Amino acid sequence: MIRSELIQKVADENPHLYQRDVEKIVNTIFEEVIQALSDGNRVELRGFGAFSVKQRDARTGRNPRTGEAVEVEEKHVPFFKAGKLLRDRLNGKA
Repeated sequence: MIRSELIQKVADENPHLYQRDVEKIVNTIFEEVIQALSDGNRVELRGFGAFSVKQRDARTGRNPRTGEAVEVEEKHVPFFKAGKLLRDRLNGKA
């Protein structure tokens, strides 16, 4: 599902809301999650999962084409851990 499909689904299920308002709500939620993660905070959505940021240390990697050693800088990457309800639904338990 892409963002526009999510907006359309929420708008269809809430006919009392204007499409532009639903779009603003969805975009605000995503922006707040992004801002929280960039500030180093964790975002937990009960029953769905938790977003956090993990730090990857600098290391020496390899260029796959040439095999040449390449220095890879330290970086921060987003990490998602699925909640119990989501895992159970995916495995047909709920």
